[in-house]
Amino acid sequence: MRFFAVGLMMFPFAVSANTLTLDDALRATYSACVGIDDEISHLKTMAGINTAVTAVGAATGVGATATGFIKQRKDVEYAEIEKKLNNLIKEQESNNDETITILTNREEYMAQLRKIAEQYEPANNQQISKDKLQENIEKLDELDKESKNLGNWRTGLLAANTATNIAGAAIAGTNKVDKDLEAQIKSCVFAVSDLRNVMMQARMDGVDITEAQTIADACDDYEMVDVSKINTRATGAMASSIVGAATGVAGTVVSGVANSDKTRNDNTAAGKKQEKDLNTAANVLSIGATAASTTATIFNATQIAAIKKVATVSEKCTGVLK
Repeated sequence: MRFFAVGLMMFPFAVSANTLTLDDALRATYSACVGIDDEISHLKTMAGINTAVTAVGAATGVGATATGFIKQRKDVEYAEIEKKLNNLIKEQESNNDETITILTNREEYMAQLRKIAEQYEPANNQQISKDKLQENIEKLDELDKESKNLGNWRTGLLAANTATNIAGAAIAGTNKVDKDLEAQIKSCVFAVSDLRNVMMQARMDGVDITEAQTIADACDDYEMVDVSKINTRATGAMASSIVGAATGVAGTVVSGVANSDKTRNDNTAAGKKQEKDLNTAANVLSIGATAASTTATIFNATQIAAIKKVATVSEKCTGVLK
């Protein structure tokens, strides 16, 4: 009976010890799990910003590509009218028994055409009228200016695309679950596991575990969280943006050279071929930069989806810890 009495005397202290252990487990869980939601929310915010940034990059890339192809059509139309006018010059040369050297500088060539138009008199009914000749020269001048403007727009849009890709790469490169956050999530999982173990004993000891049960139920889903998907998509977005930035830089430079006065004014056969090749290259690079921006946007959007899965857990856990 003496031992039984001693046991009864010690029982309150046993309950007190278990209650203290439960409190310690609750504090450990709070310390391990609180703050994760803030980090996840920041990742989600930055992923959203990066999605918008790369989407703008994709849009400017599409604009640059469309502008480049419109310019290409203008250049084809220019070449057709130029060929027609050059044939007329040769015919004029033949009819008047004179030598007319077609100038190889575009600005000088346009001045030459205007001078010829002033002196032009159709030799037979097969030639175009003087008014029609003047109309063709004005059209040629108009196409030249439109082509120049379109080239400038393409260069500007490619530069904007490049800037967004550089920004996108920078954001994606840092918008990852770092080692500290990953370690904190693991610590939270371990803390919740320890809490559940203590809860079993506390329940047997008759301690109220309602609060602990609520916290454990809300936070134990961290065990199912896969943060690697967040980082994988961030890496994909960064790589795509880097490719887009490099392609965009190249496209901007090539487009600028193609549309420079030096390149455009070279009206020789070699000069025309070089201009055409540069414009084609600029359009191809524009397509590449656009594709990279689009891919980065997709990676960012899917990263948001991956982050939201973790955020669902972190919001629920943090909600009961507060």
